[in-house]
Amino acid sequence: MIRKGWCPGALRPMPAGDGLLLRLRPRGSMLSADQVAGLAELAARYGNGAIDLGSRASLQLRGVTTAALPDLHQALADLALLDSDPAAEARRNIITTPLWQAYDATADLTTVLEDCLQHAPELPPKFGFALDTGGVACLQLASADLRIEQSSAGLILRPDGCPMGQIFQPRDLPGLLGMLLHWFVKTNCPRMAVALRNGHAPPLRHDAPPRPQPAIADLLQASGLLFVPFGAASSQAFRELAGHDLRLTPWRAVRADRPPPITRHWLRNPDDARLRVDACPGAPHCSAASVTTRDLALQLAPLVPPGRRLHLSGCAKGCARATPADVTLTGRDGRFDLILQGRAGDAPAQTGLAPHTLAAATGGHFAPPV
Repeated sequence: MIRKGWCPGALRPMPAGDGLLLRLRPRGSMLSADQVAGLAELAARYGNGAIDLGSRASLQLRGVTTAALPDLHQALADLALLDSDPAAEARRNIITTPLWQAYDATADLTTVLEDCLQHAPELPPKFGFALDTGGVACLQLASADLRIEQSSAGLILRPDGCPMGQIFQPRDLPGLLGMLLHWFVKTNCPRMAVALRNGHAPPLRHDAPPRPQPAIADLLQASGLLFVPFGAASSQAFRELAGHDLRLTPWRAVRADRPPPITRHWLRNPDDARLRVDACPGAPHCSAASVTTRDLALQLAPLVPPGRRLHLSGCAKGCARATPADVTLTGRDGRFDLILQGRAGDAPAQTGLAPHTLAAATGGHFAPPV
């Protein structure tokens, strides 16, 4: 049975305005060259060609029909991109650093963590993990509830919202993680940060803080990433990377195993104005949206100065961006609400804006004071 209203997976797709939406969580946040080529083919054959890059190093296939679902599931299983059951799929919500090296502990820790989660209790749908154990810290702003990180004293396990974590040895991770997850489930909270705000103290020592993380702008510039506006990639874009292994990132970008040729669909400059805008698919692709979004986002992107963020959301759920933006435009009944320094569902500063008035309204808030 296909259900609606939760975090979708590949085995539990979600109906959208353009068909079924399937979310894939590649193991280790990586795609082999064969998987890249296979996904390009599957997105075109069974969906509408869209391959969205998510903010948790995930992928989404869109426009899939119910009739095509069994064949698509078999093809994904052949590519090792399908879990054994929906429960295992939901628990395996892991972001792995795209900056790992062969000599660090990341690959082994990914395997240990995935094995641990096979025996984990049922967790809330958005509960996730970040493995930030590469040579440079880069996932401290990524959405996660438990973080495995490097500190000056070694590996630490750190609950989201805690400034320090407990030092551990890899062999001790299964027991430590099992104890912590069973404790968390008893809090009846949806996320770790909520549990902390409600006064629940995780049963861990406070041994060490994580390593400092460089500024995100510096990370993006130095990492050789390939971007697409709004994370809206496609089967054509993936075909351009044929023959490359890819690492997925929480920045709606990919990192190739070697410099790819110049491509038509991918951006290399993280300072491109289009990358300063978050925009969901909008209408008619999403049944919850009453407005189109991405065409408007392309028109408004030149108005957004460096270091600022614009969010266009088809509805108040704010699927494209969970954190506040400098300016958010939220669709409501065919028009837009304008929100300053907030999320899509926050109280607006202006309401009922027609699409043709958005450039003036948005530009006015991004313009420097006279």
